[in-house]
Amino acid sequence: MTNVIDESGILAISTRLQRLSDQLRKEGQLIYKANNIEFEPKWFPVIYTLHLKPVLPVVEIANEIGYSHPSTISLLKELEKQKLIRSKKDKTDERKRLIQLTEKGKELVVQMQPVWKRMVVALTALTDTKNNLMKAIEEVEQQLKTRGFLERERLL
Repeated sequence: MTNVIDESGILAISTRLQRLSDQLRKEGQLIYKANNIEFEPKWFPVIYTLHLKPVLPVVEIANEIGYSHPSTISLLKELEKQKLIRSKKDKTDERKRLIQLTEKGKELVVQMQPVWKRMVVALTALTDTKNNLMKAIEEVEQQLKTRGFLERERLL
């Protein structure tokens, strides 16, 4: 059954991507819950980044995950409240805060790694279609870096 948004085509691409993202996050949360892991999918970008790059300043985390500085700060506060990350002042620049996983955060990553492996397999199967979604996303992101949506619209 289609709806107005489905029928609107490319005009609703942002809405459709948001809807897809919401569905994947909701089902991701169910996967974590089924594996007895207390984890919010919205925490993933920070936790995964700190797993790969153990100590980072806030600005670099924001750059790595592609979020605005205020959105990153909000997420970091939530993770700090959950005791999954901690911050310390940079010895070379006291204005900078360095963020790292706590022991609880590291243990959580160890617990999630086998689940992530299964999620990769399931997501690969899900997106490996004739018009491979990940490849399409990468192509569009590259196009936006070359010339943004606003600029493209103004040229018409």
